[in-house]
Amino acid sequence: MDGDTLYSIGELARRTGLTVKTIRFYSDRGIVAPTDRSPAGYRLYNIGAVARLDLVRTLRELGLDLPTIRKVVDRELSLPEVAAAHAEALAVQIRVLRLRRAVLTAVAERGSTPEETELMHRLAQLSEDERRRLIGDFLDAVFGGLDAAPAFAGVMRSMTPELPDNPEAEQVQAWVELAEMSLDPDFRAAVRRMTEDQAAEQARSDTMGPRRDIAAAVRDQVGPALTAGIDPASPQADPIVAAFTAHYAHLLGRPDDIELRRRLATRLESVNDPRRERYLQLLAVVNGWPAPESLAPVFDWSVQALRVRTQQ
Repeated sequence: MDGDTLYSIGELARRTGLTVKTIRFYSDRGIVAPTDRSPAGYRLYNIGAVARLDLVRTLRELGLDLPTIRKVVDRELSLPEVAAAHAEALAVQIRVLRLRRAVLTAVAERGSTPEETELMHRLAQLSEDERRRLIGDFLDAVFGGLDAAPAFAGVMRSMTPELPDNPEAEQVQAWVELAEMSLDPDFRAAVRRMTEDQAAEQARSDTMGPRRDIAAAVRDQVGPALTAGIDPASPQADPIVAAFTAHYAHLLGRPDDIELRRRLATRLESVNDPRRERYLQLLAVVNGWPAPESLAPVFDWSVQALRVRTQQ
């Protein structure tokens, strides 16, 4: 067969793997025009129609519409330009599908009400600027008036979620839950109390030189005790408790007595709010960070040890 050979639609179908009906459809729309007609009036095509049909099939499989395909095969449009525009459109579609999948997965897992589903859908569709405003409002509520201190400026940055341009479904789902939490007045109030307590301790510490915050001190002292399996109510726990309560007494400039230990127990219970830990877990997912270490066992041990030693 050479370049002068002409093929019927049936022969063209066998060479391309397309159906006669499909080839006739493309031919009727001028995408693959016949080269000639047989004496009986049947359409005939040259070898170039094979390559043209292969290109048309490829572009259709990639999702291009027929008017655009016709302009490409007629060289009215540059294929690279069309491909770039189509790729961009597909990226938008993929992002929308990821958002929908994340919301539907959350609805299925949480058994959400129609109202909750609507809220999740709205949160998932927020623009980057809208997300920044939502989180900015949350951080203002938590740190407002306290964010001048360098330490708190760093904490604010570390608590800021930044959803990437092309997030995975898990990141979108985490963002939706995190955004819901940031809108919860009770959660805002709880985090604000933690921040004010830390600010008061920091202010006292600043007058005496840099000091570790009490949560870090407790973690450092209690972590080894947990690893060693020491019972918080046992005598072996006494020196451990004495070490972190002495640190807290020094931090506040007060004696290490029962009242201080009760105050510390309340403080650690506040820090041990499971919602705070959940926020940090979600934040890590959204930002693509390693999962944070849970400090709940450390705080549970510490609170139990303090309550046992402050009972009247």
